[in-house]
Amino acid sequence: PSLSPSESMKTIYLPSGFKLELVASEPMIEEPIDIAWDGDGKMYVVEMLTYMQDINATNENEPWSRVSVLEDTDGDGKMDKSTIFVDSLILPRIILPLDDQVIIAETYSKNLWSYRDTDGDRIADEKLLIYENQEKYRGNLEHQAANLTWNIDNWLYLSKDAFRYRWNGSKLEKDTIIDAPTGQYGLTQDEVGKMYYSRAGGEVVALGFQQHPIYGALEMDGRWEEGFEEPWPLIGTSDVQGGEIRLRPDRTLNKFTGVAGQEIFLGDRLPMYGDLFIPEPVGRLVRRAKVTNLDGKMVLSNPYNKAEFMASTDPNFRPVRAATGPDGCLYIVDMYRGIIQEGNWTKEGSYLRPEIQRRNLDENIGKGRIYRVVHEQMKPYLPIKLLDKSSKELLEYLGHLNGWYRLTAQKLLVVRNDNAVISGLKSILTDNESLWDELFSDQDFGIQRLHALWTLD
Repeated sequence: PSLSPSESMKTIYLPSGFKLELVASEPMIEEPIDIAWDGDGKMYVVEMLTYMQDINATNENEPWSRVSVLEDTDGDGKMDKSTIFVDSLILPRIILPLDDQVIIAETYSKNLWSYRDTDGDRIADEKLLIYENQEKYRGNLEHQAANLTWNIDNWLYLSKDAFRYRWNGSKLEKDTIIDAPTGQYGLTQDEVGKMYYSRAGGEVVALGFQQHPIYGALEMDGRWEEGFEEPWPLIGTSDVQGGEIRLRPDRTLNKFTGVAGQEIFLGDRLPMYGDLFIPEPVGRLVRRAKVTNLDGKMVLSNPYNKAEFMASTDPNFRPVRAATGPDGCLYIVDMYRGIIQEGNWTKEGSYLRPEIQRRNLDENIGKGRIYRVVHEQMKPYLPIKLLDKSSKELLEYLGHLNGWYRLTAQKLLVVRNDNAVISGLKSILTDNESLWDELFSDQDFGIQRLHALWTLD
């Protein structure tokens, strides 16, 4: 049976020093699969309201899904105001705030739309087609491109497809990538722009991270330590698509299968900067991976011995997204449901169908939780509103300790295309210590210079 948020939180285990806080839950949100913040720290939540509402995926492709915007009006870290930003969507899968515009795209469609709230009521009243491609994605929704990401090079990349996009001030222009990595749901970047993909269908926990995708797909032997592909759940996992071959004698999952929504954590309120967090909804856990540069080869390792950073004994715990927040903390999106595998794999005669029916997993729908991971020695701070700041004021955020601010400030400056800041950007490069030392006495000026260079570009 489903547990309340407070009951379910008691089943989720974290290492000593870390604590979980509830940010939002049903009925405020339902079936969440992704989150993103705009420059003022408003949280946009993608809700696939029609995803697997029964074992047969009845009405799954109806336009009943939505994107909501959540706000914390009293600064306590918990969302207390929710507004439906856009509704009547078909399984939305892309969310990317620009300035006061938000890019949204739906399953099966290759069109990209910009939505904007022009009157301040948090409801989108402007919809503009910013990239048009009337060709439809074919095949299952699990195998379609997602996770449009603004890279540090100011190109926008997808988890799948050999294309990238660039904002020209009113629309997106497409460019071809000759040999891009191929992932599924989930895409993230480190502080210098290398991107981390995953491929649940191929049971590939992480790929594409040896070099920037524009230079081609490069995979190397030894890219993760021995045993890294083995997850360590707290409970048995009978509802796994691979069947018995994917289970240990104790019935726990023996290999990552449902990897999705990974994140390189770039926040400054947890002692885990630069680590990769990999949700595994089939195993009811989140892997923390250390990323080590060994003579130029990036290697992933699990810092815990046959254990995970986050794991639950609640069978309905379904982590599908990790994200760095504007408060410097790590956020986890829990779709919180019984069935996680799409209906193509739950049909009559499938391995999963009797397992779902035996445990009544199809009854657990219409819920969802968003959590914040905090540390007992590092207090979160209130998000800083960037949208109303001048372009000159945004320059200082290119060196913020929280990578969310660095990337967001750069994105806003590029979208504005304000030539008045060119001299300031050049000063960051040429006169860093004298001009910026007072503001950023403990910052690594190298990463600030890198953002200044790409902003100038």
